[in-house]
Amino acid sequence: MILQCNYEEVSALTHGAHGYLEAGAGPEGGVAAPPVERQLIELFLDRLDGDVSVRTIEEQGELERAVDAIVEHLRSEVDLQVTIAHPAAEEAVAAYFDFAHALSVLSRLREIGEEMHAVVELISGSPPSARLAREFVFPD
Repeated sequence: MILQCNYEEVSALTHGAHGYLEAGAGPEGGVAAPPVERQLIELFLDRLDGDVSVRTIEEQGELERAVDAIVEHLRSEVDLQVTIAHPAAEEAVAAYFDFAHALSVLSRLREIGEEMHAVVELISGSPPSARLAREFVFPD
């Protein structure tokens, strides 16, 4: 299956991913980002150059976890920009659009996951096992 991402969405996700990774990089960034999310985001960034192929349910779950962490980081950026300036400040508006674009991708990624689960359940007659989630490959 293909997760389609336009230019604005790729830019927002890239910006958010780098912000997340930098925010958790060290003492200046506060609490270090959880290692699993960091790794998932780094792997996601390597693949983020437009549309993203999602081949298994397990892979979809990992992508969803990475994008969810990016969305939450971007949500906090909106909050920060609105509180340090005002809702119509250029930085607040830009932060909102990054957040909104990333949230849109997260929504589509969740829909893909639901479709993948439904297909596997239809074929196997039961919800996907961990093995099927890892091994059942969806074509692009």
